[in-house]
Amino acid sequence: MVTTENDVRLKRLRYRSWHRGWKETDLVLGHFADENLEKMDASTIDIYEKLLDENDADIWDWLVGKLPPKNPDYALILAELKEYSQQHNK
Repeated sequence: MVTTENDVRLKRLRYRSWHRGWKETDLVLGHFADENLEKMDASTIDIYEKLLDENDADIWDWLVGKLPPKNPDYALILAELKEYSQQHNK
């Protein structure tokens, strides 16, 4: 099987999603990445990758609605993360 640049990128993003430093964000982002990265288009993956560059405390505050995201581009991916988390934590 040939490994493409995209395969390597998605693998790296999965790893970064699971190894954040905060268990809470590891679980939310890790499970989300495992189930959704393959379905995302390139621009959404770009935004997700930028989100992973953010501090865990900020990501958590955005996910729980404590603060609005500092980058409006994050709004769609954060909405998907919230919906995913609510569906899988019932």
